Amino acid sequence: MATYKSPVQDYLFLLNDVFHIERHTDVPGYAELSPDLVEATLTEAAKLCDNVLAPLNRVGDSEGCTRHEDGSVTTPSGFKEAFDQFRDGGWNGLKFPEEYGGQGLPSVLAGVLTEFLSGSNLSFWMYSGLTQGAVAALLRHASDDLKRLYVPKMVACEWTGTMNLTEPHAGTDLGLLRTRATRQADGSFAITGTKIFISAGEHDLAENIVHLVLARIEGAPSGTHGISLFLVPKFIPAADGSLGSRNAASCGSIEHKMGIHGNSTCVMNFDGATGWLVGEENRGLNALFTMMNEARLGTGMHGIAIGEAAYQNAAAYAHERLQGRALAGRKTDKPADPIVVHGDVRRMLMTMRATTEGARALAVWTGIQVDLAARAADPAVREAAEDHLALLTPVIKAYSTDTGFASAVMAQQIFGGHGYIVENGMEQFVRDARINQIYEGANGVQAMDLVGRKLGLNGGKPMKAFVSEVEAWLHSRADKETLAVHVKALEAGLGDLTQAALWLAKHAGEDPEVLGACAYDFLNLFGLVVLGYMWGRMCEVAGEKLAGSMGQAGQASAHLSAKLAVGRFYAERMLPETAMLLARIKTGAGATMALSDEAF
Repeated sequence: MATYKSPVQDYLFLLNDVFHIERHTDVPGYAELSPDLVEATLTEAAKLCDNVLAPLNRVGDSEGCTRHEDGSVTTPSGFKEAFDQFRDGGWNGLKFPEEYGGQGLPSVLAGVLTEFLSGSNLSFWMYSGLTQGAVAALLRHASDDLKRLYVPKMVACEWTGTMNLTEPHAGTDLGLLRTRATRQADGSFAITGTKIFISAGEHDLAENIVHLVLARIEGAPSGTHGISLFLVPKFIPAADGSLGSRNAASCGSIEHKMGIHGNSTCVMNFDGATGWLVGEENRGLNALFTMMNEARLGTGMHGIAIGEAAYQNAAAYAHERLQGRALAGRKTDKPADPIVVHGDVRRMLMTMRATTEGARALAVWTGIQVDLAARAADPAVREAAEDHLALLTPVIKAYSTDTGFASAVMAQQIFGGHGYIVENGMEQFVRDARINQIYEGANGVQAMDLVGRKLGLNGGKPMKAFVSEVEAWLHSRADKETLAVHVKALEAGLGDLTQAALWLAKHAGEDPEVLGACAYDFLNLFGLVVLGYMWGRMCEVAGEKLAGSMGQAGQASAHLSAKLAVGRFYAERMLPETAMLLARIKTGAGATMALSDEAF
């Protein structure tokens, strides 16, 4: 059976030593964030995730959810009791305003919790994870009346939330949706249509479920310009928040799917259900993308989380499994050496660790930008943070979930035949990780968003700012011998990235197919470079702490030394892949588009 331990130590290193959250005390929520509070919060969260949620991960996978004749859904054994603990601990409200019952702490801390929760039990986390995105959308776009009635209950997780976009015939192209909204005399709307793939659409964990639904008001323009967003509750509450009549929103069926069996992924039927407009008419996508962008960052954390969980189990197994002898000579007196001595096993373990820890650092850096964009007093700081989020959100979503899935596959490979057996849990990691590359905008769509919209955003300002920051870091460390391996590799990688961006800008105008053919390679190139920057920063700090006059002892020293070793592996063995990706990009679209449509 798979095990999991929340990576508390690594997050303390990132928050305190690499990104110095104490430097942001002028940002609301950060002044209270002392090192002691951070450590206590993460330690308590880890207890819930490691001891309560992780043991339920396999339970949820094997039992799944059950839909009953009346359309109600029962979650797997133990989920309801665990959800009660999660709710009673106030974990869902960590980052939300105190006026709505939240704790007002920084988003970056909530991001840490997202990894712990999804690493221990992704299916469980999704019941509250989408609630957070729904709350964010309501806080930004809903009327004061809707916020007063719904947000406190959702912050407390007494009510949960969902996101209803996809229809049987319309996924990424939301302009094709058919769900309609009919005006009613009291100002509400009657919502009619069918949505599919709705995570946590129906369950027994909370007393009410608040659906955010995209629909087209009758008479609205066709396409994406005529879409509005509506709040459609399972039960219609009274003004005091007490639950009233059941709304005409129901679960038609539960999807039979590859993974995340413990989460009820529903077909939702809206049969004239009462809903209320969120935001402006025909600007539903504007409101929806508040939730979608939050969900994409969260999905990136899911990839990191499964990568971490898979690595932990693979590393433990590599120490236990005896097979063959080390090429340099036997390492033990046992009948065979543990497979951790073998170069190919170490290649996989190092790759898993390098991508997971690098992506985690990127997530922390970006989590701080989320807070600066929303809370910083200086408009210039907010604008710079917004540029960072615009540019890097598709990279975090796609690159972190691709590498998370790859890590799950490598863990399964390290287990060999035992990785294919259910009881060891590796095949569940593979199945669960796969959805992260698909939902909240498939990774190919993220790549197209990056090259088609984000590179040229505001005249290329976000991209120029990123390149300038990395160049400044490289220039100031050019003569630092301890960072030579990182400086050399990152300089080459950044050069490949800038060449690729310039090449795309030049040739996309000549051949419109270039962006589609080269987008995925560009996103991967970008991911390699930004993780290279993260590794350079982490190794600089780790080296300085190890060389400090007081030194480091025991576990802390081992953690820092491991950073240097894994960072070197990334710089020498992984970052050079940028040259290959640049070469592929420069071939353009010719080979990709050469075969006729009919030949496929």
